[in-house]
Amino acid sequence: MSIAIELGNRIRYYRKQKRLSQEELAELCDFHPTYIGQLERGEKNATLESVNKLSHGLGISLDELLKDIDTLNSSVENVALGVYHKLIKLPKKDQEKIAAIVCEIIDLIQD
Repeated sequence: MSIAIELGNRIRYYRKQKRLSQEELAELCDFHPTYIGQLERGEKNATLESVNKLSHGLGISLDELLKDIDTLNSSVENVALGVYHKLIKLPKKDQEKIAAIVCEIIDLIQD
């Protein structure tokens, strides 16, 4: 997975966590809404300046937005990231159901 796609997924994740629309985030960052969509889909590579503006607009540190983004080739992390990328595309209701099931499975394995 490319860094642009991973960064886009993270931007989308944090934007949704903050309950911001693409338009609202664009306004906070002084970007065009189309640019936010392109970043979230990994179609555009963000400059460092843009990433910095995004972190401020999202109310998170630059470190949090970029944490471990360069370790995407770890096979263990790729499994978790693969699941994450599938989940993030689902409605919140479905995400919550799946999370509950996964937590139950983990509890069974750990017992």
